[in-house]
Amino acid sequence: MMDAFVRTGPLMEATSYPEWAQKLIRDCSESKRRVVEHEIYIRMRDNTLSPSIMRLYLIGGWPVVEQFSLYMGRNLGKTRYGRHPGEDMARRWLIRNIRVELNHADYWVNWANAHGVSLADMNGQDIPSEFQALNDWCWHTCTADSLAVSMAATNYAIEGAVGEWAAIVCSQNVYEESLPAEGRKRAMKWLKMHAQYDDEHPWEALEIICTLAGMNPSEALQAELRKAVCKSYDFQYLFLQSCLQYEKKPVVRKRPELAEG
Repeated sequence: MMDAFVRTGPLMEATSYPEWAQKLIRDCSESKRRVVEHEIYIRMRDNTLSPSIMRLYLIGGWPVVEQFSLYMGRNLGKTRYGRHPGEDMARRWLIRNIRVELNHADYWVNWANAHGVSLADMNGQDIPSEFQALNDWCWHTCTADSLAVSMAATNYAIEGAVGEWAAIVCSQNVYEESLPAEGRKRAMKWLKMHAQYDDEHPWEALEIICTLAGMNPSEALQAELRKAVCKSYDFQYLFLQSCLQYEKKPVVRKRPELAEG
């Protein structure tokens, strides 16, 4: 295939990828920046988030963490062995990393427990409806979109932002030292695993996406990829902004009682 992509440069350098992919990175950079550098993560790093917002964050973020391996399973189902080199790459990569994501759910539970948030609290999801938007978007794209687009939305965009903001939170010891000494190492494992090694995952996903799309994808596909990546960043931003919105408001709104007849 004349327009086939085969990476020859370093995995984690943008110049190793086609010009259209480099443009994708540039075009989505501002949407990504406002997630990675969000006030929530700066305050988390500095241990200035209120307990109520930390609790809301852990509960609201749980569905995406718990179901991320399921998104990947949906994408795995789109592949057929031997049909396309990109599908073969995706198949191997998704199978290998689904187990990793299953472990990450365990690490999130340990993190939540350090803040007094139980698994029952997280599964209960007794929070405002806007906190479901990111999870709903992930399910939509992994169900309705092509393999390249849905991997761009999840494994590239979401994992990429997570790795960068986790590194910010872990860049100082203030937050870590605020956690109870007993169980501190377990509580920090989710953050540290993402900050230390997960930064390779979005680049590996990008390599798969470029292999699927080739050197000269159509303008329509490029636009679809850009829209999906920015939507993932935007829904992450909505989640973070929603956390701040409820900082000084009661999170659970009581339903009016039915009048007795």
